[in-house]
Amino acid sequence: MLIVSCNTSRPPAQTTTPATGGGGGGNSRITVGTTLRPRTIDPADNYELAGTNITTSLCDRLYTYKLGTGELEPQLATALPKVSQDGLTYTIPIRTGVVFHDGTPFNAEAMAFSLNRFIKNGGKPSALLSDVVSSVAATGNDQITIKLKNSFAAFPSVLAFPGMCAVSPKAYQIGSGKFLPTKFVGTGPYQLRQFTPNLVRMDAFDKYWGAKPTNQGIDFQILSNAANLYNSFRTGAVDIAYQTFDPQQVESLKQQATSKGWQAIEEKSNTVTHMILNVKQKPLDQLEVRQAIASMIDRPLLIQRVYQNQAQPLYSMLPDTFDSYKPVFQSAYGDGNVEKAKALLAKAGYTKENPLKLQVVYPGYSLIREQIAGTLRGYAAQKLEGIIQIQPQPEESATFFANQAKGAYQAILQDWYPDFGDPDNYIQPFLSCPKGDASGCENGASQSQGSFYYSDRMNKLIAQQRQAQDPQARAKIFGEIQDAIAQDVPIIPLVQNKDYVFAQKGLQGVQIDPILKLPLWQIKKG
Repeated sequence: MLIVSCNTSRPPAQTTTPATGGGGGGNSRITVGTTLRPRTIDPADNYELAGTNITTSLCDRLYTYKLGTGELEPQLATALPKVSQDGLTYTIPIRTGVVFHDGTPFNAEAMAFSLNRFIKNGGKPSALLSDVVSSVAATGNDQITIKLKNSFAAFPSVLAFPGMCAVSPKAYQIGSGKFLPTKFVGTGPYQLRQFTPNLVRMDAFDKYWGAKPTNQGIDFQILSNAANLYNSFRTGAVDIAYQTFDPQQVESLKQQATSKGWQAIEEKSNTVTHMILNVKQKPLDQLEVRQAIASMIDRPLLIQRVYQNQAQPLYSMLPDTFDSYKPVFQSAYGDGNVEKAKALLAKAGYTKENPLKLQVVYPGYSLIREQIAGTLRGYAAQKLEGIIQIQPQPEESATFFANQAKGAYQAILQDWYPDFGDPDNYIQPFLSCPKGDASGCENGASQSQGSFYYSDRMNKLIAQQRQAQDPQARAKIFGEIQDAIAQDVPIIPLVQNKDYVFAQKGLQGVQIDPILKLPLWQIKKG
């Protein structure tokens, strides 16, 4: 989620070993401009989009997604898992004839090593497995068996998380904190050649087991800010510009695309933005107050003024890319329902003479969230006649994330980048709380996210959908979950983002996948 400044120079001439036998791209290389600087590309420690954009092309997981869909398909596995009747044991057949970038043969032992390393090294995303997995073991040269602590229907989707990729047992070690942030040895269609603060180079892997990339390699040119990314694309210094632009820059590039021959590609994103309400802090401990805030939110206004129509309203914690999406906040509260907001506030005891003061906190690096908070402040002052006084408060990022779980803030503007493509990942990390009572959550996901919401019914619903193996049964439970959120209002969904990529004339195969983002292996120069 962090964007870190670094060098803005154009990629230097090739100084690393050229690819041998890579794909049908001849001598073509693709240069991708981005402002996202990876902290690490070790799959057991990377939990940021910047690193994932790179490792997705370097690695294979047991499962991936069919492009353009949320449908799982085998990658290093040869079939979907065989699940025991109690939902606790997953038996997975493993592909043969695969080698790592260092020549080490891939087998079930190597896959088990990779998953155990993910758990035991204790990296940032390790809880994705450690919280649910009891054991991982090779039960044959071409089979692994994973035992879970509790039944979890979405587990195959977890195995498609980029950090679950296979890494060479010869190059990596198991042990707390034993990470290789600037190295990568996997089985993917590309192998890493260079990793520096401003340039990451990868070449097509000539021994790749699957379809070879249609280009010879990828150069990630990491730029210091959106303005440099914008100018680098306009001048042709990069072939592709992807993440992140300001809305004004996106609009400018879109308008110039036809005359310049650029490709401007837009896709619905699975990234969402919420307002998290701290139900333990006054006055948000009053249901009427939370419902009043939900009523006053005008999503179309935010889309127009903040996003320049480069997003869409969100009326559930789930994005509408899921079949189980229900626009519950639209039916319950609408948009800019000022009269309902006033009535609820009056019931809670708030008037012009006794206004509700609401602190809305966001990380200071986020211009978008600053604009959301400012728009809400102006809207409340004008439409609700000062009965609600929104007080925007930027925080330094480290302070923001540290204080979020301590309950220091009333309301938080939070972006959410999902870990895996299942509705559970939009619900459980926000609303689950195994320890709490009517006064709020003491320890759990909702506490860590800053809402401190506790509901015995919600805990039971989350457990039920995790145990249900039948998709229709799960969808019904998710419907109940969404209804409960709209009633209790611990979180108010605001926006579902759109994703943009810009490509120079003549590039073929450029597309945005909602989950895999930018499939670089299928891009070639015409």
